[in-house]
Amino acid sequence: MSPVKQSHSLPADEQDNSQKPHALKSTSAWTFPNFLGDVLAHSDIDILLLSTAFKFLLFPAYRSTDFEVHRNWLAITHSLPISQWYYDTTSEWTLDYPPFFAYFEKLMSIPASFIDPKMVDLQSLQYDAWTVIVYQRLTVIVSELVLGVALLRFIRDSVDPSRQRILSASLFLHPGFLIIDHIHFQYNGFMFGILLWSILMAREGRKLASGILFAVLLNFKHIYMYLAPAYFIYLLRSYCMSPAGAIIPTRFISLANSVLLVFLASLGPFMLMGQLPQLLSRLFPFTRGLNHAYWAPNAWALVTAADRVLLQLVKHLDVGLAVNESGVASTSRGLVGDTVFAVIPNIKPVHTFIITIIFQMVYLIKLWRAPTYKSFVAALTLCGYASYMFGWHVHEKAVLLVLVPLTLLASENYAYYKTFVIASIAGIFSLFPLIFTPAETLVKVVYSLIWGGTLLYPLHKQLYEFPSSLPWVLLESFENAYLYGFALLQVVVTLFPLVTGGNPDTEFLPLMATSVYCAVGLIWSFIRLSTLYITQQY
Repeated sequence: MSPVKQSHSLPADEQDNSQKPHALKSTSAWTFPNFLGDVLAHSDIDILLLSTAFKFLLFPAYRSTDFEVHRNWLAITHSLPISQWYYDTTSEWTLDYPPFFAYFEKLMSIPASFIDPKMVDLQSLQYDAWTVIVYQRLTVIVSELVLGVALLRFIRDSVDPSRQRILSASLFLHPGFLIIDHIHFQYNGFMFGILLWSILMAREGRKLASGILFAVLLNFKHIYMYLAPAYFIYLLRSYCMSPAGAIIPTRFISLANSVLLVFLASLGPFMLMGQLPQLLSRLFPFTRGLNHAYWAPNAWALVTAADRVLLQLVKHLDVGLAVNESGVASTSRGLVGDTVFAVIPNIKPVHTFIITIIFQMVYLIKLWRAPTYKSFVAALTLCGYASYMFGWHVHEKAVLLVLVPLTLLASENYAYYKTFVIASIAGIFSLFPLIFTPAETLVKVVYSLIWGGTLLYPLHKQLYEFPSSLPWVLLESFENAYLYGFALLQVVVTLFPLVTGGNPDTEFLPLMATSVYCAVGLIWSFIRLSTLYITQQY
């Protein structure tokens, strides 16, 4: 880990905006509404048009079951009264997102009903006419503009507009969004756009608006509650309390009432109908196991892999360890369900909760003592990171909770940049198994390489610092060797099925290898970021 150079500049939210260089001034630019800044550069228009054209080309690409999930939610919200939304079981893909997302689906179902009435028919299960494909793909592209506009606003009034423009472009063009939203199919770009608007409001000192937007986001998708502790401490300490530590009643009441009104708008109708328990049972199904079908590359992936290795040692060597027979099948099948270890003691939800809270408390104490904007972004990232590392039944797609806010820290110095690069490469590669068809495999690999070469390399040239001593040289060499190892891993997972002839007894090994290798990088990046945050002054 490279030594950190302390910055003597004030945090972005504490600087005089009149002294900052304007990010969007250009002699050659398109005039645009003021909420985007004074002007919009030609390069921004080019990025938008080129990325949109490329996404159009992906319309016929592979689609996961999430595509039918969201089509069915269009049908549920259009065809049924609100009282039946969280009860309907016509399809196995029942509505399990919070009400604001259901309202969002209801809004999208209105034009859908005119374009193709079968699209919103509850009985049209697995309906995938071209009208459905085009419409749903378009809704992802259009809703993602929420992300794009937020990223443009980040450039305006930033301390270093040129670096922020690179970071904004890297997020808008992020391979994670391309893989998950525009191929696999979800609406993460839209929802992370709301998150970034909330963070932007915090940077601009509009902390009440920041809290309201985060409350709105929680009612779109409840996975963002992993970030809630950082928001609670930051808003309480920096908005609701004076520097001396006294509560400011008017601010506390205004924030509490604003958040309450958001939740009432979301949950109120279901509370009046007495359906809150049913809604919560859909949002929080506790019957799932420790790992997802494909192990998310976190701490539990390494524990599960270690259990598999110990099981083989027990089978072939007389090591005197007891084997849980029910765990033999559980740790090898790679299915959703209760994970039972064969040798290692089993992990229960309460264990994951306690470990996550312990790690988050470390960051929250630091945030309480230093409630600045940059401290908030770092603590927010680490709260999401801790939840990803140690949470129960973590999905691989949840890595975006780490990668998106971490990007905002990438240009701080070389230590943060290297942490960002390791996490990004490991995190993006961990999403590759979501897309397994041959044509899309080429797309995800080539696109990710182009993204890294055009957006990460310029930052590297600006931020690189040669290690200050031999131990740091060796450490960076190991880190670079690990990153180069992803090329070999891609070759192995591609050729392995051909070499083994699709043997069902070994088909899970490429997934396990991917999960374990990515977990090493993500855990190391977690350690790096934690150390940087705890030791750096804010």
